[in-house]
Amino acid sequence: MSEHFGTLSDGTPVERWTLERAGVRVRILSYGGVVQSVEIPDRDGRAGNVVLGFAGLDDYVEHPGPYLGALVGRYANRIAGARFTLDGVTYELEPNNAPNSLHGGPRGFDKRVWEVVPVEHGVRLARVSPDGEEGFPGRLEVTATYTLDADGSLRIAYEAVTDAPTPVNLTNHSYWNLAGSGDAGGHELRLAASRYTPVDADLIPTGVLQDVTGTRFDFRQGRKVGSGFDHNFALDGGVTEAAREVAELYDPASGRVLTVATTEPGLQLYTADHLPEPFTPGDGVALETQHFPDSPNRPEFPDTVLRPGEVFRSQTVYGFGVR
Repeated sequence: MSEHFGTLSDGTPVERWTLERAGVRVRILSYGGVVQSVEIPDRDGRAGNVVLGFAGLDDYVEHPGPYLGALVGRYANRIAGARFTLDGVTYELEPNNAPNSLHGGPRGFDKRVWEVVPVEHGVRLARVSPDGEEGFPGRLEVTATYTLDADGSLRIAYEAVTDAPTPVNLTNHSYWNLAGSGDAGGHELRLAASRYTPVDADLIPTGVLQDVTGTRFDFRQGRKVGSGFDHNFALDGGVTEAAREVAELYDPASGRVLTVATTEPGLQLYTADHLPEPFTPGDGVALETQHFPDSPNRPEFPDTVLRPGEVFRSQTVYGFGVR
């Protein structure tokens, strides 16, 4: 089901689509591929929204920085110095996180209106990123299909093809708060990650894969999220063909449980230290499944280059439950 959500200043209309299945209701915008809300029941059966979202289109346009619920690309996370070299050619990107490129640049995928068509139990979003957009080479055709599985899990499947070699790294940037409001730092998080990528002062990975043992980055047994995280975790198993469970988030008060399964090798944990009103720091936890930050400049990291004739494929599944 779709409805008119608003109109951009250039006259482009924006739609909101609602998906419902197995007691889960999800609302998705054609603007930025935004997951505006996810409503699930608590242990007492009371439904509540568990992702941060703005009420109106103008708020998303005026406050792009937190990327609330957005489909992020062409390259999620940071690229150092807003440049990379590919096949002997250096490409200069549009910096928007000085001196770096963040989440695809000043007008990344999160600020574009996507073409939306309904599919069984969901919607498929599509757009063409032209050669040179935000400095990236190649004409990239992208689809992101959002569906609800039979058990109510939200599945996001990404695909892309290109006519020239280009780095691709796509993710969803939802902030989760399983209580529905308040500080999410008390949620309990478990991550299947034995290593993480330490960063410098600009939040660029140093290239080291650091063992989490004995550090605050060890979430393997599950513990409170806390605060002060904006780090990529190297997920055990690396890149996989099928999505496997890599994370669990639990709110003891409501009993709600979020599980995250993915084909990706990394997960960025961000504890929302910078959020605009009406939100406050710590109101949500972002669990961004992805390849590693700055991979185009780090040949030792898993490769993110897509070449003509290849198909980029990635899936992430958000499961919901109670205990």
